[in-house]
Amino acid sequence: MSVPLLLTLSRILLGPVFVVVYLYYKELGITMDVLPYILLLLATLSEVSDIFDGALARKHNKVTELGKLLDPMADSIFRLSVLLAFTQGVIQIPILLVCVFFYRDTIISTLRTVCALRGFALAARLSGKIKAVIQAAVIFFILIMLVPYSMGCLDAQILKAVSFYSVLIAAIYTLYSGTEYIIANRSYIKKALGYR
Repeated sequence: MSVPLLLTLSRILLGPVFVVVYLYYKELGITMDVLPYILLLLATLSEVSDIFDGALARKHNKVTELGKLLDPMADSIFRLSVLLAFTQGVIQIPILLVCVFFYRDTIISTLRTVCALRGFALAARLSGKIKAVIQAAVIFFILIMLVPYSMGCLDAQILKAVSFYSVLIAAIYTLYSGTEYIIANRSYIKKALGYR
C-alpha cells in the first residue's frame, strides 16, 4: 500500500465525512459559526491530497493501473458527495443538477474501464481537467458564501440563488466535457464495444 494510494483512498473517505458534518453538525456539537470553516478544511484536504498523490506517484515511480482508475474515481466520489449534501440544508440545489454530474462521471468511467479491459487506454482530455477545476471552484465558492451567511450577513434566498446558478454553470460545462470526451475517443469506444 503506497502513500499515493493511501492519499487517494483518504479522499474517498472524506466524502462521507463531509456529508455527515454538513447534515448533522448540530448533533455533532458544531455551531453554524464554525461549520463553514470545517467544511472548507475538508474540501481543502481533498484537493491537496489530489495534487500530492499524483505528484508523489510520479516522483517515486509508483504510478499503477489501480491508481489511474482510483484517482478520478476518488475525485468524483468526493465532489458528488459534496453536491449531494448541497441538495439538503440551507443550500438546497435541485437533485436533477447533481444527476448531470453523476451520469457524466458514471458513463465516462464505464467507457474508460471497458476500453482498458479491451486494451485501449483512453487519455484524459483537457476539457475533463477544466471540468474538475470548475467543479472544485464552485464548491469552494459556495462554502465561502456560507461564511457571511453563518454571520447573518447574507440572506438564505440569495445564498440559494447564487449556489443554484453556480452549480448550473458547472453542470453545463460538465455536459460539454462529457460529450467532447466521447466524440474525441469515438473510434476507440466503437472498437471496445465491438463496432467497426
